[in-house]
Amino acid sequence: MDKQVATAEEALADVSDGRSFAVGGFGLSGVPEVLIGALYASGATDLRVVSNNCGVDGRGLGVLLAAGRIARVTGSYVGDNKEFARQYLGGELEVELIPQGTLAERLRAGGCGIPAFFTPAGVGTQVQEGGLPWRYAADGSVAVASPPKEVRVFDDTEYVLERAITTDYALVRAARGDRHGNLVLHRAARNFNPLAAMAGRITVAEVEELVEPGVLDPDEVHVPGVFVQRVVALTREQAADKGIEKRTVRER
Repeated sequence: MDKQVATAEEALADVSDGRSFAVGGFGLSGVPEVLIGALYASGATDLRVVSNNCGVDGRGLGVLLAAGRIARVTGSYVGDNKEFARQYLGGELEVELIPQGTLAERLRAGGCGIPAFFTPAGVGTQVQEGGLPWRYAADGSVAVASPPKEVRVFDDTEYVLERAITTDYALVRAARGDRHGNLVLHRAARNFNPLAAMAGRITVAEVEELVEPGVLDPDEVHVPGVFVQRVVALTREQAADKGIEKRTVRER
């Protein structure tokens, strides 16, 4: 039951090229930056990433992206990352864009063992009909396009079939955790971290504060330890290093 691993590098020592990762975080909130740094240091390439967004230039998954180590991204938001846009439009990166709520449910379904589900999101659009550009060719034409999806009618309403998502690994960040893998998340970090944790076959969590089993109130646990295989305790300096996407200042 003791899932603590000494370092992030040790926690990802078995990662190889071509692996898939569900990565938590929303913008730069709740992003497992220490684990992403360890993944970068591992030298693994040709990675498949599932995340709401791909970080920003120079932080989060943007570090792996800039190094050319990511081959495919499944996500719902691509703004605030110029390198992401350059690679996608230049045909260097395959991108599957998904409505944000659908992405969340595909991850949750994967963690729950549900192979697919029907949703009204995307009906009557290219999400349903196919043709969304997943990868461009060097000349700007579409090299790989999304396929059409099955549609069924329930109670006179059309719904599109969406497949669940599971990945080889999941990388998540928590405010508090114990050695059994139970995790507590703060505010915006709760958006995608629990869902990513559920979808990974091997889930690795970096925690800002590691406590002994039994300290966490079961009612405040957001990710049960059954979904987590490895836990890395951050140093005080690592826990305090949190990026801000857009710093704004106003007079009070």
